[in-house]
Amino acid sequence: LELQLLGGNGTDARPTANLCTPGTEVEMSGVKVQAHCTNSTSETFHDDEWVTVELIVHADTVVSHLVNGEKVLGYEQLTIGGGSVDGFDDAMKLDGQPLGHGYIALQSESHPVQFRRVLLRQLTGG
Repeated sequence: LELQLLGGNGTDARPTANLCTPGTEVEMSGVKVQAHCTNSTSETFHDDEWVTVELIVHADTVVSHLVNGEKVLGYEQLTIGGGSVDGFDDAMKLDGQPLGHGYIALQSESHPVQFRRVLLRQLTGG
C-alpha cells in the first residue's frame, strides 16, 4: 500500500495523502475499492509549507490517513491481491491473504521532497 504525497502545482486541486494499491486490495465502508489510486479529502498545498501527515495502521484491519491532524482517508480489510504490479514472486503474492506485515519506505518518484521528523511508534492495546 502507498500513501501518496502530492504538492500543488499552483492551480489545480491535488489532494495529498492519497491511497495507491499495487498488488493489494482494501475496502472502504465494506466495499472493495476498484481503483488503483483513491484521492483523500485533503486540501491542496500549493506552496513550500510543511505538512504533517500521519498514518495510523491497526494490523490488517483499519488504516487512517491524517493531514495536519484531520482524518482525510480511511480503509479496512487489507489483503494481498489485485493488479498494478509485475515481476513479483508467486510465492509472495498470495491473493486473498491478509496483509499482516510489510515495509515502510520513503521515496520520491518525480520531484524533490523533504522529510522532517519521521517518527515510528508501535501501537499497543486491544
